[in-house]
Amino acid sequence: MKHIVLGTAGHVDHGKTALIKALTGVDTDRLKEEKERGITIELGFASLPLPDGQTLGVVDVPGHERFIKNMVSGAAGIDIVVMVIAADEGVMPQTKEHLQICSLLGLKKGLVALTKVDLVDDDWRDLVTDDIRTFLKGTFLESSPILPVSALTGAGLPDLLATLNQMASEIEGKSDAGLFRLPVDRVFSMRGFGTVVTGTLVSGNIRTGEEVTVPPHRIIARIRGIQVHNQSVSLVEAGQRTAVNLQGVEKTAIQRGDVLTRPGTLEATRRLDVHFDYLPTNEKKLKNRALVRFHVGSGETMARIRFLDRDDIAPGDKAFAQLFLAQPNVVMAGDCFVIRSYSPVTTIGGGVVVDPLSRKHKRYSERIIQDLERLHHGDDLERIATTIDRSSFAGVNLQELVVRTGIPQSQVKKKLETLFSHRRAMLLDREETRAIPFRIYEEMQHKLLLNIRLFHEKFPLQEGMSREELRMKVGSFVSPKLFNAVMRDLEKDGRVAIERENLRLPDHRVNLQGELEDLRQSISDAYRKAGLTPPSVKEVMEMFTTQKQRVGSVLNVMLKEGSLVKVTEDLYFHQGALAELRENYRNLLLKEGKSTPLSFKTLTGLSRKYIIPLLEYFDMTKLTVRSGEHRILREGKGP
Repeated sequence: MKHIVLGTAGHVDHGKTALIKALTGVDTDRLKEEKERGITIELGFASLPLPDGQTLGVVDVPGHERFIKNMVSGAAGIDIVVMVIAADEGVMPQTKEHLQICSLLGLKKGLVALTKVDLVDDDWRDLVTDDIRTFLKGTFLESSPILPVSALTGAGLPDLLATLNQMASEIEGKSDAGLFRLPVDRVFSMRGFGTVVTGTLVSGNIRTGEEVTVPPHRIIARIRGIQVHNQSVSLVEAGQRTAVNLQGVEKTAIQRGDVLTRPGTLEATRRLDVHFDYLPTNEKKLKNRALVRFHVGSGETMARIRFLDRDDIAPGDKAFAQLFLAQPNVVMAGDCFVIRSYSPVTTIGGGVVVDPLSRKHKRYSERIIQDLERLHHGDDLERIATTIDRSSFAGVNLQELVVRTGIPQSQVKKKLETLFSHRRAMLLDREETRAIPFRIYEEMQHKLLLNIRLFHEKFPLQEGMSREELRMKVGSFVSPKLFNAVMRDLEKDGRVAIERENLRLPDHRVNLQGELEDLRQSISDAYRKAGLTPPSVKEVMEMFTTQKQRVGSVLNVMLKEGSLVKVTEDLYFHQGALAELRENYRNLLLKEGKSTPLSFKTLTGLSRKYIIPLLEYFDMTKLTVRSGEHRILREGKGP
């Protein structure tokens, strides 16, 4: 079912509220000061049944220039605008500003209600009508009907209802990204119910009993009840005017401009990439980094506008820019916004959000401008591909893609499959559907291989590079998932050999030649001559003081090839001496059935310095097992 919102617009005292009351029977001026002053200050709401049975949600906005920010709040989310122009006054300043705001917010459908026709004669009415038609040229209301009406006498109201009925039938159902977002335009409390917020649901749906949050305040509340057109419902959908009763949150914790979302789906942002339209009615250029008022949804905040390809913008021009918000706001790609000047406060432009989660950009970058062009004008596939490409090494998950493109999740999934199959993107994490640019994946492969190769060149005597050292070398900004995925694929393709925690190129071998081979032979001779009383590693280093830096590497090579055997961190034995001892020790155990440190000393003639490490080594290598104060052969080790 379609859900349509009708909104009024127009100059103060042109009869917007009276027209709504004549159509619906509801007086949308609810505040005491509104009654006393005869003008709408706050937003007013009503519902309007149409002849075909459809019911429109109605938003009555203020017309006074002092309350334009309230008007913008109400205009966001409406589908049909009724531009109200009084027949006795014609087009006025706020008529013009309201039309600009409606245009900037992307409204496409509406009509003009020429009110108070009971106060003028036919000639004057025709004159004003011609003037309005001229005023509307070049706008989205250029071809819209201008209907004379009188809230006082009821003249023209049936025609107005019939026209609205026809327009409503032509409007297609809302297409949205599916993430629940309710910009709050009113907050109040009711005795026995607690906090109530109202707004037009711009996307997604929500049910009673669900939890909602208000980024960035981190407030969590539960929906106690929902009303649409003063009727309680269990489900509210995109396009509906709704009142939501919240449980677990005080009225003071929420204000107009906040956005209700589902927990964990949307975050507030302070930096946006936008396409900005500077109105031709402005009298002077707008300079880079100007302070402006940013209106989106029902919120307003101060912002700095930073142009990416110029130092200022002339009236009537359009440009890509970044907005830096004073207060974080919840927005999505495709959201329309309005910009008003800091002082004096007037509407100067607006546009559309291109990327709500952008990084800070370098100005005058052709590549960045090209990216923004694709995000603004490209088809769904190109926008998703560009967003992934902009995510670089971090990648972007499915939910972020929905937020940054405004494309429904189901459509994003389909486009991702196309990008994966054409190798424009790579699936990094299946659980959260995180994708990275394929070029980044290839770049990571090249970078890892290069670092391993350079390590081999610098340390030719080492078998390989440790995994952690390589990870830190390529940069801590690279996620463990990306690093591990690239290493896994490099090993699978045979381009990297992984041995425990060491990584090497498949063709890398430690070959000792020349002086290094001579050094190895000298070290080997020293250990062979020492037999079962070898020197410590420190003592070996001191034997070859002129080659200290190489000794450690040569020792590692000898351990790797097996000519030396490590018994403790500082005690290495020549393989031949240790093999002979092992055989003699085994024969002793076979003969006597057990051994003690004393019998081992009798066998070897060694001191405690060597006896204890060797006994523990034979335990560790599963020749023996300790049993009380003695040791025996492990099962299956006999002849």
